[in-house]
Amino acid sequence: MYHKSKAYQTFNVFNIVFMIVISLICIIPLVHILAVSFSGKAAASANLVKLWPVDFTWDAYVKTMANENFLRSIWVTVQRTVLGTVIGMLIVIFAAYPLSKENSSFKRRNIYIWYFVFTMLFSGGLVPFYILIRNLELLNTMWVLILPGAVSVWNMILLLNFFRGIPKEMEEASLIDGAGHLRTLISVYLPISTPALATLSLFTLVGHWNSWFDGLLFMTDYEKYPLASYLQTVIVQQDFSKVSVRPEDLENISQRTVKAAQIFIGMAPILLVYPFLQRFFVKGIVLGAVKE
Repeated sequence: MYHKSKAYQTFNVFNIVFMIVISLICIIPLVHILAVSFSGKAAASANLVKLWPVDFTWDAYVKTMANENFLRSIWVTVQRTVLGTVIGMLIVIFAAYPLSKENSSFKRRNIYIWYFVFTMLFSGGLVPFYILIRNLELLNTMWVLILPGAVSVWNMILLLNFFRGIPKEMEEASLIDGAGHLRTLISVYLPISTPALATLSLFTLVGHWNSWFDGLLFMTDYEKYPLASYLQTVIVQQDFSKVSVRPEDLENISQRTVKAAQIFIGMAPILLVYPFLQRFFVKGIVLGAVKE
């Protein structure tokens, strides 16, 4: 038996050690940020905090949750994430279904697929894109954060290949029973595509939650910043004037602890959602990997 061979056992040990190291590399920074967020001003400013809080305090979280701009940016991001994920997945589903059909059923299928692929590989550039958004009067609106990226060609191709792996006999049985393509999609395809839909939904959700560049580019009203743009402005640019953080608010606590608290609160929703969708990854992450 190959699984009892010495080479396999050596590989198994190496694989376990490797995965433990990778896990620690991912987890240790999170633990450090959490420890800093709960530490006192002196210890955090002196960079004495490692993986455990020093002079434990809640002040950074109290101050963060009292910051109206921070809470407003979270609300903007929640709206963007929910609307963006729903709209994006609907477009991907309704595009992938017809494109998954054979050429005999959809004669210009390849032309449409290559058109989508072309848009994925080439774009008009940032300046024409900004002018287009401005002429469409989308600046400083929620839709500028959702519509430009609503059609994810990569997700569409993944779901297209997953649909093609579904036995054709199931579709034929549905059509023989009198169902149309819309009913077949909803009643036959979607229920057995849960792993793919859950995985792509998570990819879309995380993408919207973490996206910061479009907020900085298209939002001139700082009160409409999504959370990632807000954090980028405060933490990377160190520009507190744009987000109305008063210096007197930071007198009694360290800026490092406030930043750490904001970072941890910002990533908390994703950390909570991930375990519930992780069980779909085994099937969903390899969708479209097998070709006939």
